[in-house]
Amino acid sequence: MAAALAAAAAFAADDGGPAKNRFGALTGPASGAPEAIGGYARGCLAGAAALPEDGPGWQTMRPSRNRAWGHPETVAFVARLGEASLALGWPGVLVGDMSQPRGGPMTSGHASHQVGLDVDIWLTRPGEERMSRAERESRSAVNKVAPDRRRVAASWTDDHARLIRAAARDPGVARIFVNAAIKAELCRWAPPGDREWLSRVRPWWGHDHHFHVRLACPAGSPSCEDQAPPAAGDGCDATLDWWFSDEALNPPPPKEPPKPRRPLSMADLPPACAAVASAP
Repeated sequence: MAAALAAAAAFAADDGGPAKNRFGALTGPASGAPEAIGGYARGCLAGAAALPEDGPGWQTMRPSRNRAWGHPETVAFVARLGEASLALGWPGVLVGDMSQPRGGPMTSGHASHQVGLDVDIWLTRPGEERMSRAERESRSAVNKVAPDRRRVAASWTDDHARLIRAAARDPGVARIFVNAAIKAELCRWAPPGDREWLSRVRPWWGHDHHFHVRLACPAGSPSCEDQAPPAAGDGCDATLDWWFSDEALNPPPPKEPPKPRRPLSMADLPPACAAVASAP
C-alpha cells in the first residue's frame, strides 16, 4: 500500500518528465476491470494479469524485468500457444517481454508493448528440462537469420514455421512481426490452399531471434486503438522483395545524425492513463 501511495503522489506531482520513468517504477497492476487504453505504442493497461513464470506449455524469460503482464486475453493466448507447441513436439515456448504491470512506455527496449496486447515469443526451442531462474536471466535467444540477412539460419526447422503458423491462426491475433528472411521462408514453406494466415505475418526490423505477436483490441476496451487490417494478399509479393534490396539491407549513412526522439510524457498518453498510473 505504501508503494502504491508513493506512486500516486509521484504522478500527482508529475513534472512533465518521461512517462517511461513513471510506468517503469510501478511494480503491480492497477485495480479495476481489464482494459487496454490507447494505441500499442501510446497507451497503458488497467487490470493487468500476470503470466506465471511456469505453465504447462511455457517458461518466461528475464523474470527480473517484471514485464510478464498483459490483458487477460494475452495471458490466455500464451496458454493456447503453449498447448499448440506441445502438440508439435516442443517442450513449450519461451516467452520474452509482454508489458509492464500497468503497460505504458518502457524504460528500454520497446516502443510498443504499452497496452498489454503484445508478446515476444523466442524462436529458441527449449530443452526438456525446466530452466532455473538464473538460466532464464542469462540465456540468450538464438538468431534464426543467416549473416547475409537474405535467408534463415541453418538451425531453422519446419517446426519453427509450424509454431508461427499456429500463432497466426489464433482468432485473437491481429499481426505477427518477423524478420524479412523468416517471412520469405514462410512464403516458400506454406503450401497452396493454406496461406490465409500469412497475411497476418509481416516483416519488420529486429525480429531475428523472436516473433512478436500483437493481439486485436479485446471486448471491454472501448478506447483501445486497433491495428490496421493487413494489406490484401499473403504478403509474398513485391512488398516483400523490397526488404532484400540494397536500400533496405545496406542503407547509406544519413547526411546528418538523426535527432533523438523526445520521450513520451504523460501528456502524450490518453488522459485515462494518469488514473491508471495513480490507482491503488
